[in-house]
Amino acid sequence: MPTSPSVQLYTVRDAIADDLQGAVARIAAIGFTKVEPYAFVERADEYARAFAASGVAAPSGHAPVIDSEDPERAFAAAAQLGIGTVIDPFIPADRWQTRDDVAWIADRVNELQVLAAASGLGFGYHNHQWEFANTIDGRPVYELFLERLSPEVVLEVDTYWATVGGVDPAELLQRLGQRVQFLHIKDGPIVGDIATALPSSESALNVPDALATAFESQLPAGQGDVNVRAILAAAPHALRVVEFDGYAGDVFDGVAQSFAWLSENDK
Repeated sequence: MPTSPSVQLYTVRDAIADDLQGAVARIAAIGFTKVEPYAFVERADEYARAFAASGVAAPSGHAPVIDSEDPERAFAAAAQLGIGTVIDPFIPADRWQTRDDVAWIADRVNELQVLAAASGLGFGYHNHQWEFANTIDGRPVYELFLERLSPEVVLEVDTYWATVGGVDPAELLQRLGQRVQFLHIKDGPIVGDIATALPSSESALNVPDALATAFESQLPAGQGDVNVRAILAAAPHALRVVEFDGYAGDVFDGVAQSFAWLSENDK
């Protein structure tokens, strides 16, 4: 692999809720030396102990900073954990409807990037499908967002949800180049119910019970309809971050299968 991959710890959220240190240890036992924590602000001390015990690092971490009244708290927690880039995981689809919506989000992200940089951190945004499926004058709102975004803002492309949103993620990555520093690597079906199951105001972080089966359709890398090989080739510089929003089997086994596939195929 170009670099050792990371894993979004939201993937194993149930295990983390029961035993954070034990869950991180199981991830490390698979072979991961990097992780991407979520909700780390409130549990920074616990995460720090778990990372130290398992010998893993966190180049990036997810925190809902865009709507936060105290973003400095998230940046302080990130610095404590050695996180280099803080990434906001989503703004829901009902707030990506107009040009004014896009302008507000982009301007806020630009402000946060400057604030993060003052603390020695990067700041970025992670997409779902609606930034591509929602359009204004025939253009995906993600494109309008990028046009207003400072080039210093880091992009984390969730390649599965971008595919579900109707774009070719490999072409997108080639076009964006070095702006994309992190890739969420996941696989699964692209046609059928999963492509339309999420209502516009929902995200992978807030899934109604009725939609849980959509996430359980996700698969380890290389086993679904996403062209993961082309994605990897299009962004050799970007850190690969394995993620499942949901998985029908043992999620640690799914993560291990993705790790093994990347080890064999990400050359």
